[in-house]
Amino acid sequence: MKRTMRERAGDFMAGKGFYIVLLLCVAALGASGYYLFDSMTNEPGQAVSGTATVVVTPTPRPTPVPTPAVAIEPPATASPRPVQTAPPVPEVTPAPAETAPATATASVFTWPVKGTVLREYNVEKLVYDETMGDWRTHIGLDIAAPVGTQVMAPAGGTVSDIYTDDMMGTVVEILHADNVISVCANLGEIPAVEIGDTVRTGDIIGAVGTSAIAESSEEAHLHLSMTKSGISVDPLNYLP
Repeated sequence: MKRTMRERAGDFMAGKGFYIVLLLCVAALGASGYYLFDSMTNEPGQAVSGTATVVVTPTPRPTPVPTPAVAIEPPATASPRPVQTAPPVPEVTPAPAETAPATATASVFTWPVKGTVLREYNVEKLVYDETMGDWRTHIGLDIAAPVGTQVMAPAGGTVSDIYTDDMMGTVVEILHADNVISVCANLGEIPAVEIGDTVRTGDIIGAVGTSAIAESSEEAHLHLSMTKSGISVDPLNYLP
């Protein structure tokens, strides 16, 4: 009677076959462990055989540091600058206008030098001028006096100008009252007064000279002319 394969296998396992199978299992386990250990000790660049377990460690994220709150100050407002007020201007009382020191009348005038009148004041007709060699008017008095004779102020007033004229030489002008101006010409080069000086009737203002080229043909003299409010007048109307 034939026995089945199951029955034969059962008899085998019941006998020595059990130990044979157990030995084969142990051998298989040993071979697997050897191959696994050999794959882990391979040099870099060699293929790794067997199963490898990769453990991935997550990178810790940095904990955000809280930003401290910054207090925003309100913009500073400029303080209004105090309005400066100008100090009150003190009232200035105008000084009284200066008046001329004298009144232009015949009683307060004097002759600047004592001498003969060489040529009189003449604006209405022409007279012959020996120096210039022509006929012309003469707006003044030529009073004969030696060179160096002291010349006096015809009246009180203020020395308004001193200058050198190309034709009449050194000139001193004196402002009197009522806008009357006396002009003393043909003086020496250095007068005895300065512009702005106050003079009285008879004060010395200079000396007779020879500076008037336009009257150099005449003998030594003082040329005296006068104006009132800018208009030429005859000095004889004021001299005593």
